[in-house]
Amino acid sequence: MMPILQIITLVLVAVGFSLTLAHALELPGKKRVDKQAYVAVQSIYYPGFTIGGLFGEFGAIIATMILLVATPPDTAAYLLTFVALMALLLMHALYWVLTHPVNRFWLGDQKLGSAGAAFFNTTGAAVADEDWIRLRDRWEYSHVARACCAFVALVALAAATAL
Repeated sequence: MMPILQIITLVLVAVGFSLTLAHALELPGKKRVDKQAYVAVQSIYYPGFTIGGLFGEFGAIIATMILLVATPPDTAAYLLTFVALMALLLMHALYWVLTHPVNRFWLGDQKLGSAGAAFFNTTGAAVADEDWIRLRDRWEYSHVARACCAFVALVALAAATAL
């Protein structure tokens, strides 16, 4: 049963990593576009990345917690799994503190379903010309930081699985 749990956990973490890595890799190109193009592009991520995040982030946290409980304490695998869990929790915290508030601006003018509107609690507030760059940078660099956390989690879990 343990190998199956390890594989499921690795796959879920890899999904979360792939989503944040995709955003991080877009950074150089997206920094070259103007406000109108940037705001237009931001709305394409919903709902796909939201659904992926549900499984690849929340699912990964739950699976890693279960894996940690199932791993014998006082082993290197336990320590590595704990490191992975901490990295995933930090990645998730970065989303809520840095990324999510900015998503509310990008989706403010979009027609969302009831679940999407409740999740993003969109404000529809206009973004001033001087503020959009600050919001863009916050969103983009938060994904770089999140990708780094996901990478640490993935490597730690892979190492724990190899043990």
